[in-house]
Amino acid sequence: MSVFQQIDPQHYVFETDYFFAIYDRFPVSPGHLLIISKALKHDYFSLDEMEKNDLNIAIKCGKKEVEKQHSPSGYNIGMNCGEDAGQTVMHFHCHIIPRYKGDMENPRGGIRHCVEGKGYY
Repeated sequence: MSVFQQIDPQHYVFETDYFFAIYDRFPVSPGHLLIISKALKHDYFSLDEMEKNDLNIAIKCGKKEVEKQHSPSGYNIGMNCGEDAGQTVMHFHCHIIPRYKGDMENPRGGIRHCVEGKGYY
């Protein structure tokens, strides 16, 4: 059983047909949300088309939820797919990471910097 399947629904921030959201227990910024599949799916590539469509709805809901309490000036939306990509919980989850002006000295390149030394071109 996945650790995500042990989360009590009373901790859900919201849910859709195929996903639920919680605040990340180790947030990298204020409002950091996780969107988690209700069914045990390994990663994004394991989702079927109905789930992928519902994920878009969940991401929009997540953005609205974050903006109820925070005023980010940007977002990173990320999914780690596989151990070599940094996935540590093998149950689909999508990070909604609010970003704030000044939270990094130079955010240019964003997600490109997930592989050390390769972000600049």
